[in-house]
Amino acid sequence: MSNNILSINGITKKYGNITAVNNLSFNVPQGSIFGILGPNGSGKTTTLGIILDVLKANSGSFSWFDAPSNTNNRNRIGSLLETPNFYHYLSAFDNLKITQEINKRGNEYSIEEALHIVRLTERKNYKFKTYSLGMKQRLAIAAALLGNPDVLVFDEPTNGLDPVGIVEIRELIKQLAQQGKTIIMASHLLDEVEKVCTHVAIMKRGNLVACGDVNEIIANEEIVELNAVNNEQLYGILSNYNLVKKITQEKNYVELAFTQGDSKLDDINKYCFEKGIVLNHLTYKRKSLEVKFFELTNN
Repeated sequence: MSNNILSINGITKKYGNITAVNNLSFNVPQGSIFGILGPNGSGKTTTLGIILDVLKANSGSFSWFDAPSNTNNRNRIGSLLETPNFYHYLSAFDNLKITQEINKRGNEYSIEEALHIVRLTERKNYKFKTYSLGMKQRLAIAAALLGNPDVLVFDEPTNGLDPVGIVEIRELIKQLAQQGKTIIMASHLLDEVEKVCTHVAIMKRGNLVACGDVNEIIANEEIVELNAVNNEQLYGILSNYNLVKKITQEKNYVELAFTQGDSKLDDINKYCFEKGIVLNHLTYKRKSLEVKFFELTNN
């Protein structure tokens, strides 16, 4: 038995002449926070709809828990594809009670426990219409938690929230992962994915362009940042430096890109000194997911 919660194998979904998802394959490791990242129209929501049996793929297959999708394993998955249609005039508790009755889930994981996890216990008897956007989203996550699922699937869980709401949802997702749940979330918010997710699949126009551990995807290049009194002179002497893949000159520094393992700060410093340049600054710069994302999706 593998350690993958979800395996997607060659899924394709077309809408007429438009291919929304093209031969998509990847695995979601157990216990991960797995981000499906891409610009609008990349196929993120379509992918979630397929793995949740809301949409049917034209070809390909997927399996949950090393088994074909069925009612038994579907009950182990909680989802939030869009904000549920809660009744504005009912309390949070009563709304979750209705959700529980409709979905026939929640015997093991009570409404009270779900409200406690999303920190709405003190407001459980308040009407839904009095909730802030962040509270409404936390209530939606509570609805996904009914039945104590092993996996949670969220589509843009922080969409439309203010900075405080975004932080609340981010911390809640981390907390749920610490409790052993596997979380799959689609998002276009690069900073959030980098702060929350352990793994990521990056999509562009229905195609998978990168997939794996977030740190490994970011770290497949080493970026060295350096400056001197005369950065133009520095740029000139480093343009032909051994093994440099790319060199760029910013306002206050020069940036060198190397394949992972090819850069040596001592060698760069020595090279510059021998060319008559004393460096004021020399350090590794961690590449952000945002930079990597734009490299992969803007070509």
